[in-house]
Amino acid sequence: MKDRLKKAIAEALEEMGQPSPQVEVFPTKTREHGDLYTPVAMKYAKALGRPAVEIGEELRRRLLSSELKDLIARIEVKPPGFVNIFLSSSFVLDYLCDLLRLKKVPVAGFLPEVERKKVLLEFVSANPTGPLSVAHARQAAVGDALARIMRYAGHSVTTEYYLNDVGVQIRLLGESLKERCKEMLGQGCTIPEGGYRGEYLKDIASKFLSVWRDRIEDLDSVPLEEFSRFAVGEILGIIKQELERFGVQFDNWYSQELMEKQGKVESALEELREKGLLYEKDGAIWFASSRFGDDKDRVVIKSDGNPTYFTADIGYHRDKFERGYELLIDMWGPDHHGYIPRVKAVLSALGYDPSALKVIIVQLVTLYKNGQPVPMSTRQGQYITIDELMDEVGVDASRFFLLMRRTDSHLDFDMDLAKRQAPENPVYYVQYAHARACRILEMAESANLQASADEFREVFAVSKSEAEQELINSLLRFRDTLEACLFDLDPYPMVEYLRTLAGQFHRFYERCRVLGEEINLSLFRLGLVRAVRITLKEGLNLLGVSAPERM
Repeated sequence: MKDRLKKAIAEALEEMGQPSPQVEVFPTKTREHGDLYTPVAMKYAKALGRPAVEIGEELRRRLLSSELKDLIARIEVKPPGFVNIFLSSSFVLDYLCDLLRLKKVPVAGFLPEVERKKVLLEFVSANPTGPLSVAHARQAAVGDALARIMRYAGHSVTTEYYLNDVGVQIRLLGESLKERCKEMLGQGCTIPEGGYRGEYLKDIASKFLSVWRDRIEDLDSVPLEEFSRFAVGEILGIIKQELERFGVQFDNWYSQELMEKQGKVESALEELREKGLLYEKDGAIWFASSRFGDDKDRVVIKSDGNPTYFTADIGYHRDKFERGYELLIDMWGPDHHGYIPRVKAVLSALGYDPSALKVIIVQLVTLYKNGQPVPMSTRQGQYITIDELMDEVGVDASRFFLLMRRTDSHLDFDMDLAKRQAPENPVYYVQYAHARACRILEMAESANLQASADEFREVFAVSKSEAEQELINSLLRFRDTLEACLFDLDPYPMVEYLRTLAGQFHRFYERCRVLGEEINLSLFRLGLVRAVRITLKEGLNLLGVSAPERM
């Protein structure tokens, strides 16, 4: 409905003399202001040289005489120029009946075919140097939920984990493992500066010694690459197990080492070289990224002959487009914010549209336990892993809580609250609403009441209380919430929507008896309960959270 309204409003503004208007339509916060509103009259009042209220009144007349007139009950224009739109009961009824008939939220045609993209969504991509931390867990929760939402809306989404399995950190990992092996053999242990001190390396060291038992008397004769390769393999296995338990499965695992062996990085550099965009200075090779919007040029090959971290990203992002993806979504940590302009610059230099790359900065997480923050340091090994978090609070609470703030905002995670089975626990509150709806439907079935779509249509005209009307309004906003998630590339709006819907359903339950009323009223309320159950389940599934039928 919002898309059709936006199109109709844009056409009306163009006829009024405003070329290429950018129209926004939002859900209202209270029923007295309608179901939807647009501030567009105020936005273009100066350009059109007319008072905003006057523009709003003309929009009202045009909309009520358009093809949408049967879907709109009335339109009110309020100073200083808000246009408030009240949807017709026929539109509301058709939506709810479709939901009950399909047993899912009706989103067919939500995203026009021309807007559907072939998307590559890369997230987590933690170096394979240790188990995943809570910071990685937040990326996993956000990325997986976003992939589910985008697929639900109609995009073709491939999820990818980029393995940075070569370089300095992998060498340090190998050296750290070697020292742990020596420690187990009683030969002392000196972890290198910047190395990895986590206890997990002791278990890997034990496995390494069992595999290399014929060489353990002379570990120095074992090439360092063998230590690194073994550690990466073991840790990658741990990471895959952690993510699978967390409900996240990647379509692709992309190896930097393999990419470089296939010559994809060198090929990308050669293309830049042929375009005259690489030059030598101070013994290093530079990319002229300042010519494409970056604040300065960037080194791709250092004076010692080694590539920079950026160099691999040149080959990697070029390869993403070479594989036919139309929209690239990267999830990075907050320390990579300044990295965005140089990647977009190299895409421009290679002839790709930089706007096709969307970078989502996922802010960090602070865990709280017993009211105190939990320290986290990967290399020191003093951090809570994603497995430990799931052991402590469960998968559902972990995922839901990690989504309870906008992705670009720091998140405080209260582990004690996440374990509490009480209304103040947000995930419990939402899941309990679903379980409560299931229980009511179970009792209705025992009483031989169904509230099918056809029955609901027949009884929809019953007088509605405030609690019932609020519930209906909330049910109608699922699609708007889906649109907000897609626009923001953030699943957070869905979390807030589910919390709101659950709250309104709990209030409805307290004020409106479903069974034992006059038959038409019972069927109407039962239809609302069914609609709530379906919507809650759909929304929770998009977040990767279960919808229990009993609690």
